[in-house]
Amino acid sequence: MGMPKHAPTKTASLPTPREVVIPDKLYFRIGDVAKLLGVETYVLRFWETEFPQMRPNKSGTGQRLYRKRDVEMARKVQRLLHEQGYTIAGARKVLAQEAASRSKSAQLSLLAKAPVKAPDEKIVKLRGELKDLLGILSDSPEHERKGRQAEASGGTLFET
Repeated sequence: MGMPKHAPTKTASLPTPREVVIPDKLYFRIGDVAKLLGVETYVLRFWETEFPQMRPNKSGTGQRLYRKRDVEMARKVQRLLHEQGYTIAGARKVLAQEAASRSKSAQLSLLAKAPVKAPDEKIVKLRGELKDLLGILSDSPEHERKGRQAEASGGTLFET
């Protein structure tokens, strides 16, 4: 029986969770995010390479600009890695599963909200007329004769 994939890689006890209060700002610089989470800036840059969900915008000068949701994602990554003891691969899998379940629930809620309405009366009538026309054309001996003539001449059935 092997070790679970999300088990801590060290035998030392995991750090106790700490509450991170994210200020209500539009953008955060990487140094601000590092201070909030209590990690070094290189750790955040490394997480960006490992977790596709962590993609802060960059300014014209190339400086990372984290939005609040980027900071929340960084905090979630931190919790998975440092507090819950997941490996990077395990944390990546957890985040991918969460994204998939959010996507599925969003699709289901859209389907639930979409009104189910009967086909428009004109569409129903047009569909019926097209079926009648198809029946007439497929049963018609003239249709069969024209079809054979068209095939022999290399033309199409609807040429006159």
